[in-house]
Amino acid sequence: MGDVPTLKLVRTVPEPETRQAGPRPDVARARRIVAVGGGKGGIGKSLISANLGIELARRRRRVVLVDADLGGANLHTTLGLDVPKRTLSDFIERRVPRIDDVVTPTGIENLGLVSGALDHLDAANPPYAQKMRLLRHVQQLDVDYAILDLGAGTHTNVLDFFLVADHGVLVLVPEPTAVENAYRFVKAAFWRRMRNVAQVYGYEPLLRTVMAGGNFRSPVELVTTVSQRDPEAGANLARQLAAFRPRLVVNEARTPQDADVGKAVVAAWRKYFGLEMDYLGFIPYDDEMWRTLRARRPLLVERPDVRAAKAFAGIADALLALDIAARHEA
Repeated sequence: MGDVPTLKLVRTVPEPETRQAGPRPDVARARRIVAVGGGKGGIGKSLISANLGIELARRRRRVVLVDADLGGANLHTTLGLDVPKRTLSDFIERRVPRIDDVVTPTGIENLGLVSGALDHLDAANPPYAQKMRLLRHVQQLDVDYAILDLGAGTHTNVLDFFLVADHGVLVLVPEPTAVENAYRFVKAAFWRRMRNVAQVYGYEPLLRTVMAGGNFRSPVELVTTVSQRDPEAGANLARQLAAFRPRLVVNEARTPQDADVGKAVVAAWRKYFGLEMDYLGFIPYDDEMWRTLRARRPLLVERPDVRAAKAFAGIADALLALDIAARHEA
């Protein structure tokens, strides 16, 4: 599968565990991975990751935030923490055997942090084996939710973290360039997923032949043509199409029109790509978000009363509803 993890092409919902699970013994752990990404920097990915983690932790879910912005880690600052003594560097350099060994308490109940690799020169471009090991250990974290705060752009490592998640959350701000970058990011993630599937199942020659023979307006058209030549390959690719369903959050919405940008993006994605996307909601613009960041205090801790803070409850509700629906379908 090239540079992409072969952990699971279509992630399934884990079976409920027979043993009890920490602070919520009445509910089976989901062990879900949430990857927060976007097409550019400065759109609030770290703020959303941190505050979403806090919201879920307050609902008695066990959460670990993983600063996966390799080479540009700052999630600890968003949480108001000094650089932890142990970071992802210790895991990458094998000074500790498990990623659990670098989980740092945040001072918030049920919430831990894996701080990024600040002192590792090659952290932004880890070798394939290191990336695979990191992804495997993240999947094995003994928590309800692992939230990955990704770096900016469409680097293959960023896309791989986004694709391995149960919930790939795309963040954008309601500005034309940010919307364009968001489309570019999610399109790059989709085509990387298709390439990975083709590599794993040996469809690459077929896919190259089909793509060379026509100009396809959408992935649905491409899969239809593949199905005409190889029904089994077409059916498998169609399953991958259905499984690729990003989630969307609009940050810094100042007006009702800004909030509607999310609905417009979802509609355009469906129209032009023939694929689905879930709009989780929007975070209204609030000066308190940035004041608390400058004060090195999370918004939900310092100002839980403001609109922006309260909006995270709706985002969490939407994610939890998706997980409940997935369990019922399993």
